Amino acid sequence: MSGYRYGEYHDGPDPLAPPYDVRAALDEMGDAILQGSTPADSLRDLLRRGLPGAPDRRGLDELLREVRRRRRELSERGNLSGTLDRARALLDKAIGQERAELFPDPSDEARMREAELDSVPSDTASAVQRLGSYEWRSAAARRTFEELRDLLRREVLDSRFRGMREALADPDPEAMNRVRQMMSDLNDMLDRDSRGEHTPEHFEQFMEKYRDFFPENPRNLDELVDILARRAAAAQRMLASMTPEQRAELQSLIDQTLQDAGLADQMARLSRSLYARRPDLAWDTPDRVDGEQGLGMGDAVTVLEELADLNELESALQQDYPGARLDDVDEAAIRRALGRSAVDDLEALRQIERELERQGYLRRQRGKLELTPKAVRRLGETALRRVFDSLDGGRRGDHDQRDAGAAGELTGSSRPWRFGDEQPLDVVRTLVNGVRRGGAGGRVSLAVDDFEVAETERRSAAAVCLLVDLSYSMALRQTWAPAKQTALALQALVSSKFPGDAVQIIGFSNYARVLQPEELASLEWDMVQGTNLHHALLIAGRHLDRHPDFEPVVLVVTDGEPTAHLTRNGRYAFEWPPTRETLELTLAEVDKMTRRRATINVFMLATDERLKDFVDEVARRNGGRVFSPSADRLGEYVVSDFLRSRRTR
Repeated sequence: MSGYRYGEYHDGPDPLAPPYDVRAALDEMGDAILQGSTPADSLRDLLRRGLPGAPDRRGLDELLREVRRRRRELSERGNLSGTLDRARALLDKAIGQERAELFPDPSDEARMREAELDSVPSDTASAVQRLGSYEWRSAAARRTFEELRDLLRREVLDSRFRGMREALADPDPEAMNRVRQMMSDLNDMLDRDSRGEHTPEHFEQFMEKYRDFFPENPRNLDELVDILARRAAAAQRMLASMTPEQRAELQSLIDQTLQDAGLADQMARLSRSLYARRPDLAWDTPDRVDGEQGLGMGDAVTVLEELADLNELESALQQDYPGARLDDVDEAAIRRALGRSAVDDLEALRQIERELERQGYLRRQRGKLELTPKAVRRLGETALRRVFDSLDGGRRGDHDQRDAGAAGELTGSSRPWRFGDEQPLDVVRTLVNGVRRGGAGGRVSLAVDDFEVAETERRSAAAVCLLVDLSYSMALRQTWAPAKQTALALQALVSSKFPGDAVQIIGFSNYARVLQPEELASLEWDMVQGTNLHHALLIAGRHLDRHPDFEPVVLVVTDGEPTAHLTRNGRYAFEWPPTRETLELTLAEVDKMTRRRATINVFMLATDERLKDFVDEVARRNGGRVFSPSADRLGEYVVSDFLRSRRTR
């Protein structure tokens, strides 16, 4: 029997899972971008919510909630006075045991000793210092006092080196000698590194001797420095978080303990070196730790160290600073705080961010995140697909045609391929040409001259002008995003279904301008006064004149009557209600469109009486049609009308 077992994979993400489709992420970003959000903001919002189609993966918001829950638990775990309380209790116990030994003794010596105990200072640090030279008569009191000093020694060292309590569990005096030697060797290694003389071999030799002092098992000197600096900073924050009285008492105990252990100079040397290497850490920032149970120094420092990690994680996960990227999030800190599954969630989010750039949908220009033309095309295709999905009959318009390069219906004949041809290849005749040239029986090797394309009937091309209102009222009425989606959908439709057509999208507010497909998605409305349809029609007329043999198609999307026109000196003139001059100049351009045989179809996004009167006059003069769609059906109306006009031609 085989020794293999099969089951669910637990060590990270499924290695056989299909890669995440970044196009779905881009589509979700696109909805926010079309509403006016920047690419950077829409990407951040996507990463906050989590990945569409991946419900088992947490987004940044959920990870943030977990970080804050963990921080709340740590803050309520205990208080920082545990070492002081325990030291005071052991001191009181030792003094009580000594008094119990002295009480039955009627001698003057016993009374003098009692008087000496009475004069012991009230603060723990001074009392420990005073009793350090006291000759205990009670053996139990002596053991208790040694227990107190041992507690302080282990807690002080554990507050700077995680796990030192276990390393000093052996009461053998040689254990302290080894600690002194370790700190001396550590400081020497840091000094060599500051002079540029450190090598990886030095670190390996150091770890081989003292690995038991460092349960984190650092891989190099930089990792060791980071571990020690974070813990030293947490120890400083512990002191900063105490009351002034507690801080002074504990600091005095620490100084005295290090002096008695012969470590004061080495510890000061190490502290200076660590601070010089990591001044960016929050060394003296107080933190709130207010649980009921008193924590020892080592445990308190560990709590504050974890709180510092969580504070940094919260800042990194919020991604609300300039140039923020998920690569800024410390993976090791995520693992320590939230576990392996959070690392996998973060990696899934990072993969989306990286893939959007790697696959050419996003790019960074001078630190700013931008959509690429490829992304804009994708958003147009998505907008068009949604339009067709909403049309009655599902797939009206034969949108998903695979021979998008064809200029008309196939005739059944073919001709040799020429550079620039967009007609579909005639695969059969191309292969036959290759066989004839190379002979039968062997591999078919194709040359350029072998290729033939299927001939199609000539189909008339159209010059398409889509005029989109950019005025601020479009944003106020929440019709700006549907207007952009409509423009993108029409651009995608023409480029795929009617590649021979010449499409131009013109935006207008106080002035009008031609909009390139790449700028459509991230385009914002103009916070200016004026609806200069006059200028827009002038630009559209020039586009039609450049394509005299094309069928003219003019579509206007607006939510207000014209309130501005272009003057002779090239400036715009605005007036509301619109002046007679504005209306006359605009209608004169409508008449020119009529003489060009260009039908103007208007899509009204508001029902103002002035607007209805104006578009009715446009329809009367031009013969075009007037539509009044809801904002969410604008794309459906525009695309359907365009397809109808192409079919009737």
